[in-house]
Amino acid sequence: MIYCTYERTFRMDNFKFTIRQAEARDAPLLPAVERSAAQAFLQLPKHAWLADGDTQSVEQHLKFIKDGFEWVAVDAKDAPIAFLNGNLTKKTFHIHEVSVQSIHQGKRVGRNLMETVIRWAVTSDCSSVTLTTFRNVPWNEGFYRSLGFRTLDSSELTPELNIIMKHEAEAGLLIDERCAMCLRMD
Repeated sequence: MIYCTYERTFRMDNFKFTIRQAEARDAPLLPAVERSAAQAFLQLPKHAWLADGDTQSVEQHLKFIKDGFEWVAVDAKDAPIAFLNGNLTKKTFHIHEVSVQSIHQGKRVGRNLMETVIRWAVTSDCSSVTLTTFRNVPWNEGFYRSLGFRTLDSSELTPELNIIMKHEAEAGLLIDERCAMCLRMD
């Protein structure tokens, strides 16, 4: 188990938030954060169904927290406004979900959360960070590219990424609208 042993506080204009390791007490609040974040998909008619789609369960969040692989951004009252979780396989950290409450989107919360976890991956001797996301959705593929991620060709997918992409297709996501991305640490 590898824990992020530090907190970082950010101030953006009149808005202050802290990024820290998630705790069990945060888990019941995180599905609502994810549901709020998904409301952004209402802007895209063919993806609008995601606004009412499933969220990660409290139990799933508790597992990520127990394993040390969930971070939250919290407001001044220590209430979660965003989260990022994933898992470590060999030396690759795979991001499963990044969600920012709708009222806090566009305030660099997601970017700072990603940058915090990327710094953690570097100091934890990870060789790469991977994720899957939508192509051609402004806050997805383009956002991750701005952080240094590269979109992988299908021939570059690891067995783990192939399995994840297959599960996403089984869940109703159109595979030609999805991509896997990687940020190499070397």
